[in-house]
Amino acid sequence: MEGGNMEREKKSLKWFLIKKFLVTMLFIFVSEQLLGIFYSSIILPGMSLMLKNQQISITTSGKPFLLLIQMLLYLLASFLPGGFGLYVQHSISSRMEDSLRIAVDSPLFTDNWGIVLRLLIITLFLVLILVSVLPYLAGAFYYCRIVTKKVNELIEAEKEQQLEYDRRRNLLLSDIAHDIKTPITTLCSYSKALSDDLVQGKKKQEYLDAIYNKSMRMNELITLLFEYVKMDSSGFELHKEAGDLGEILRESVAPLYSDFEDKKIELLVDIPEIPVPYHADKIQMTRAVTNLLTNAVRYGREGGKALVKLDEYTITVADDGMEIDKEFAGHIFEPFSRADKARSTKGGSGLGLSIASKIVKMHGGKLELNCEYGHGYTKAFQIVLNELL
Repeated sequence: MEGGNMEREKKSLKWFLIKKFLVTMLFIFVSEQLLGIFYSSIILPGMSLMLKNQQISITTSGKPFLLLIQMLLYLLASFLPGGFGLYVQHSISSRMEDSLRIAVDSPLFTDNWGIVLRLLIITLFLVLILVSVLPYLAGAFYYCRIVTKKVNELIEAEKEQQLEYDRRRNLLLSDIAHDIKTPITTLCSYSKALSDDLVQGKKKQEYLDAIYNKSMRMNELITLLFEYVKMDSSGFELHKEAGDLGEILRESVAPLYSDFEDKKIELLVDIPEIPVPYHADKIQMTRAVTNLLTNAVRYGREGGKALVKLDEYTITVADDGMEIDKEFAGHIFEPFSRADKARSTKGGSGLGLSIASKIVKMHGGKLELNCEYGHGYTKAFQIVLNELL
């Protein structure tokens, strides 16, 4: 899972738990209110009716003011630490028992009926306690259940992502093997022909040129693969410093002028003279822009035109080459994602755009493909960065 997705998952889980917690608290509050209505409307009137004609008296053997002071001290003792507070409360409680007496004089509390009534009262008391804590038990059960369900869903989603990652990794390894095998086959056959002295004259130079080009192609692929793996490693960090986006763009374009000229592509450069300040890793941002420019050279139309433009914090690299299929456009920034035609004719690795996308994301921006850019261009890759605050 990429960093951005991970952050979104964490934020989503956080708000899910907060919302469910609030729902649980609301359920407990409503349940307590309903229980209060039940007690005041049914339980208390019933008990009052039962004890209406009974004689119940509460007597105090001490001074009422002293008893009040003792109750207040008992309450304050609950704030004392640990066992010391319990000891103080026990001492106060024993003194309060000497001052407070409850006397019940009723025929309901005598003989065998008195025992039955006492058992019924104790049972009712226990039932009331159970009913009182029931909302909390139900709320805890509900909250634990939905949290467990959500965690299981995240685990399943993580398993699916891992399977997808493994599938893409295997596909990437397969593409690496394919792209390296092709030039190696050429190198082996051409070098063998030269070694056996089967090629003479101008043909020999063509073979040597082919060996050189295939070697450079393998070097380019291995370099791109190294950069891609390096950025995926946990220890990789950007080294940002204050700079000018315009200057980064000019330094990226300059080395590739000759490549555009060799393909007879007219390169239009629109970079403002006024500095555009930005904190960036100059090496990595230059690499991202260079990959986009290399892509424009490789897939641009011979004799066509290309555009490099900086508009505030948006960098645009456009060309008028072959249009990109809409279905393929959705996967264009994935490693080794290439259309079949591009694989067979252009020889791109498919890693350049993926690396550029990673670098831009690490800078807090995003790399987008705009197939409706217009102005005579068939496609445009745009780096959209957040404005420096």
